[in-house]
Amino acid sequence: MTDLWTEVDDYLIDRLVPTDPVLDEVLRANAAAGLPAIDVAPNQGRLLHIFALMVGARRILEIGTLGAYSTIWLARALGEGGRLVTLEADAAHAAVARENIGRAALQDVVDLRVGPALETLPQLAGEAPFDLVFVDADKENNPAYLEWALRLSRPGTVIICDNVVRDGAIADPDSPDPRVQGTRRFFDMVAAEPRLVASAIQTVGGKGWDGFAIAVVR
Repeated sequence: MTDLWTEVDDYLIDRLVPTDPVLDEVLRANAAAGLPAIDVAPNQGRLLHIFALMVGARRILEIGTLGAYSTIWLARALGEGGRLVTLEADAAHAAVARENIGRAALQDVVDLRVGPALETLPQLAGEAPFDLVFVDADKENNPAYLEWALRLSRPGTVIICDNVVRDGAIADPDSPDPRVQGTRRFFDMVAAEPRLVASAIQTVGGKGWDGFAIAVVR
């Protein structure tokens, strides 16, 4: 089925996601730098862009930059005077991301901060609230990232967490994978949190079988 999933993705991208030389070059730069090929797919990037447009986001927080492919999709949805803060733990990845952000002429819009997110998140208290938070970093820490997303949010803030299905492993309570266990704890916290209205969707495509969670702060 994976080949067919990829064919469908290719069809949807061809019809709905305009060719973008800057984003194409970002992906080439990421590959040339040896970054892991775990960027969101173009149609997923477009979906993030749409989510940001839907909420009229003026302040976005991204946890996990990698090479800034998703960063650029999100930042392009910001209104006049908008700002995106993106956090990246790996200095080498951040260096590539910074070049890509400049390539997209977004260096005055995107604030890239380097260091473990659990160390840089406390520095953002004075910049909250954010209108949209995109969590796409080390899955072991998803519960802590959710706590911070809530602290830095307001009623109406949208919180999106990527890679929550993991080839179906999320359904296994005995999975030895710490990424799965971190994400299961994330779901437990979401389910118990009265401030959140949430759901999650499985996805298939060129990136395989995965999914994302989306929540709105009451």
